[in-house]
Order: sequence, then structure tokens, then C-alpha cells
Amino acid sequence: MKQRISILADLRIKIGNETFDNPIWVASGTFGYGTEAPDLVDVNRLGAIVTKSITRQPREGNPPPRIVETPSGMINSIGLANIGVERYIREMLPIYENLSTKIIMNIAGTDIQEYVEIMKMVESVSSVIVGYEINISCPNVKKGGMEFGVDCDMTAKLTAKLRNITERLLIMKLSPNVSDIVSIGMSAQESGADAVSAINTVVGMSINANTGESNIHTTYGGLSGPAIKPVGLAMVHKLYQDLSIPIIGIGGIVNREDVVEFMMAGSVAVQIGTANFRNPGISEDILDTLEIFLEETHRAAATELIGAVKTHS
Repeated sequence: MKQRISILADLRIKIGNETFDNPIWVASGTFGYGTEAPDLVDVNRLGAIVTKSITRQPREGNPPPRIVETPSGMINSIGLANIGVERYIREMLPIYENLSTKIIMNIAGTDIQEYVEIMKMVESVSSVIVGYEINISCPNVKKGGMEFGVDCDMTAKLTAKLRNITERLLIMKLSPNVSDIVSIGMSAQESGADAVSAINTVVGMSINANTGESNIHTTYGGLSGPAIKPVGLAMVHKLYQDLSIPIIGIGGIVNREDVVEFMMAGSVAVQIGTANFRNPGISEDILDTLEIFLEETHRAAATELIGAVKTHS
């Protein structure tokens, strides 16, 4: 009997001028700055690390309680706690020089000027980061990015301003808390974005039935985890119908089947988020099993999955 030779599928994907080794990324806000768990995960195997949101000045974030577990997910109201762009440049950028995975910096701001100032500061120094993910969709801060994420004109204006500053990848992170996510995505595309990522968290609330108190200090927070996966899939598929730029899918991904579904809906890559809190090494596990899936289904490349869903309409 002739022995079957196993040929591993090509996992590489491309966005703009950047080629990524695989479509498995980790999401902003769920993996720190990408350097916190060296003993738990080999970050160099990841397709990309999207660092937590960076603002112009350091932020302590919202007061506790600011995280609560919910059925099939969690609500967070961290409030963009971070070290600020100056420390990020000074302390984190040099560390990234020693990593072989791609680094994407997530930026958040309260107005256009803050986004612009942060990006200009990073662009003024040498670094290996390949792009920026722009947080215009955070539902757990009282002032800031959410204003941009629900308004086509604001999204277009911000995207155009940032496009003029950098030649690196520009990825706009979209909110599901809108009436028409496709219009927001089109505004980003027409103003120069290289890609969009979708979705950010869904506005949620949790109440303690015994005390009658809200379980989150800010009352509302961002719901993430498997509970929002169907919403994420629908949003990605809607965007895929009209946008010509790549989509990075996010929302409740915990295994290879979730990855496959998001790619079939139209994603070129995915971001693992809430699942990192339970298992920081889950992205490696998913990557291994995705390779097996592609081989078992006789696909030569991960890109064959993109948009492959068969709908009844």
C-alpha cells in the first residue's frame, strides 16, 4: 500500500502589503501588551498580536467592579486602562524588536486630535509594528471612540486624517451597537482604511438579584464571549457583501470551528479575545487544530475558506 504524504495547508493571509503567517490573531484588551505570558504561550506562532488600547495619557480606567461573568460570556468596563503612549514607545516598542510575530498597535482617543497625536508620536520613532487598529467602538468609556464608531462622517474624517499620517496598515475597529454597520465600514473603506475588524463588544448589563445592585460600577459595559458570536458572524457577513477591503472577524471564538465559521462568513483573519482569559495558550491550540481541519477537508490554503458560506438566499 502506498503511504499517503501529508502536505500542510498554506495558512498565510495578506492584508494590504503585509503577509501574515496565519489568520489567528489575539484581540486588543485580552492579551495585554503581548509580553505578559511568555511561559504560557509562544507568541511567535501567532499571526499577529493586537496590543491593548493606548491613549495619549496613562489611564487608570473605571473603578471596580468592572468585570463580571455572564452566561456564555463576560461584561467588562475596564475603561481603557493603559500606560499611555510615551511609556508605550519607551518600554514596549524595543521589546517588539525581539518578536517575530506581527505587532498591531491599537489606538483610542477622545477626539480626532488625540488619535492624530498618538499616531504621529509613534510614527516619529523607529519600530517594527506593521499597523494600527483604531478603536472607534468602545462602549465602556463615557467619552471617546464610540462617538466615531456610530457616525459615518466622523468615521470618514478620522480615517482620512490617520491615512495621511501613516503608510502602515490602518484597520478600523467597528462597533455592533449601530443601526447599519455596513455604512460605517464603507465610510472607513472610502477614506483609506486597509481593513476593518468586527465586532467590538455589545453593550450589556448585569444585576445582582439578591442585592438589586448593578454588578458593574458604570452600570453598562461591553459583553463579549460566545454569547455574541452569532452577532459577530452576521455583521461580518453583511460587511463582506459590500466591502472590498479585508475583514478581521471577532466575537466569541473559542475553537477551530468558530474560526472556520468566521472565515466562511467573510473574514480573512480572526482575533481571539475573551477565551484568552481562561487559557492564554488557546490561540496555539486553535492554530494546530485549524491545520488539521484544512488537511481533513482537502483545502490547500486557509484563504479557500473566505466567504465560502452557502446561504439559502
